[in-house]
Amino acid sequence: MTLDAGGTNFVFTAMQGGKVITKEITLPSYGHDLEKCIKTIKGGFQIVKEEIDGEPAAISFAFPGPSDYPNGIIGDLYNLPGFRGGVPLGAILESEFKLPVFINNDGDLYAYGEALGGILPEINQNLAAAGSPRKYKNLAGLTLGTGFGGGLVNDNKLWIGDNAIAAEVWLFSNRADQNVNAEELISTRAIRNSYARLAGIAADFALMPKDIADIATSRKEGNAEAAKIAFAEFGKALGDSVANLLTLIDGIVVIGGGITGASNLYMPAMMAELNSTFDQASGDKIPRLAQKIFNLDDEEQSKEFYKNRSKEIIVKETGKKLCYDPLPRLAVATSRIGASRAIALGAYAYALSKTEL
Repeated sequence: MTLDAGGTNFVFTAMQGGKVITKEITLPSYGHDLEKCIKTIKGGFQIVKEEIDGEPAAISFAFPGPSDYPNGIIGDLYNLPGFRGGVPLGAILESEFKLPVFINNDGDLYAYGEALGGILPEINQNLAAAGSPRKYKNLAGLTLGTGFGGGLVNDNKLWIGDNAIAAEVWLFSNRADQNVNAEELISTRAIRNSYARLAGIAADFALMPKDIADIATSRKEGNAEAAKIAFAEFGKALGDSVANLLTLIDGIVVIGGGITGASNLYMPAMMAELNSTFDQASGDKIPRLAQKIFNLDDEEQSKEFYKNRSKEIIVKETGKKLCYDPLPRLAVATSRIGASRAIALGAYAYALSKTEL
């Protein structure tokens, strides 16, 4: 049984065999009232339990942080202010349902779902079909929406850090504006604020990114040039954060969330930043990243990424043959399965990995 926990509503479902097997149960979160909120969570899972055949095996879901996820303790939450002082939500639900309970960050579960059932297996299958010996094991999942979230996976294992708050990408600095954190430049409000500034309108009257995207593509009246620049600024800032991330993880990046519907507007600026250069004191320029970055949303770049460049190297002293691919490369892609589906898959897979079902 799983839960999509938002500040306004909680959405409950059950999964089996990697698929949702019940209708969605939506209940108000009552985030300001801890007692009512916990009662709602219990009630939602009880309804789901009654909807399924047989007994559930576990409860696994994403919940806002900061939280001590391994111990199921929820910290002081902004969107659910009733949670204060450390609430042992995991233990409360285990006592109620007599089931193992697993709670994680939504960014972590998004990345986990993409690594196990989304973009990563797709990439490795395509490489194998092309005859390439390459196989990717590292992935960063990024979500674009009201906020800027992330998660990391290494060789099918979540990398959550010592305080269970790894991949807090929203707190990256950004060379587009060093006075604010990255989320101020990579979020819904970033696009709205940029468009308002460029179009000369009050921020209070700024449109949502979907409307601004429609203006940029001439499907809606407005300042098209301002709309295009707003998305380009967003893409440049996103590219800076992704580049910093790639220097650490050296893996695939998959992007999900509501703003990805306008990926064609921000992706060119993002790719330009990823493939940009640094100046050196000597006057020379060096690539921003050691790897060549490909955009898998682009058909031509996708073909180049999957091309088999491997060759045999013969060790003269032993006659042994080694396989060598001379091009270190990475890819970025928009999620094929969507953030919600990936989070649900991540929660499901995480429970299975811990319960060995």
